[in-house]
Amino acid sequence: MITTEQREKLRGWFAGRLPDDLFASLTEVTVDREEITVVGRIPEPRLAEGASDAERDAALRARIQEFRERTREDRVAVAREAEHRFSKKVSWGVECGTERALFTHVAAPVMTRLRQPEREVLDTLIAAGVARSRSDALAWCVRLVQRHTDDWLAELRDSLEHVQRVRSQGPDAEHQDAADDEE
Repeated sequence: MITTEQREKLRGWFAGRLPDDLFASLTEVTVDREEITVVGRIPEPRLAEGASDAERDAALRARIQEFRERTREDRVAVAREAEHRFSKKVSWGVECGTERALFTHVAAPVMTRLRQPEREVLDTLIAAGVARSRSDALAWCVRLVQRHTDDWLAELRDSLEHVQRVRSQGPDAEHQDAADDEE
């Protein structure tokens, strides 16, 4: 788990390192054990007044694809530097109008042990055509929980941050501070 201060330093590093003209604004920098995901807002395409929803959707998708191709070299250079500095893969995404697109990003395998009643839930999702495999069914369940428990997860993350702050004030804090300063 990363602290608010570490998250702010990470966001600040990207804000300072990204080329000024890459994004209209940097909207999100998230991090976990494997990956840093950087999402920025890009300008919407100009459309004629009264453009249809289909035209608007196609224009947004095309703008996102154009951005992805045009900025690849700059994004790769920043990602290489960040991956070396933070020892995590860097993934990218954009928001354009109402669309949000994540480019190639890490799909980390997660192992778990499930008892029969829990496996039956996954197998039911497969039988119903909701998922192709137990892995897909488990990912579907995680996304469902994520969507419906944002407040609870936010409170839990805040509590974990508090625990990390208290731990950082313990007897090993001086040793860790010295190691951080060396970076």
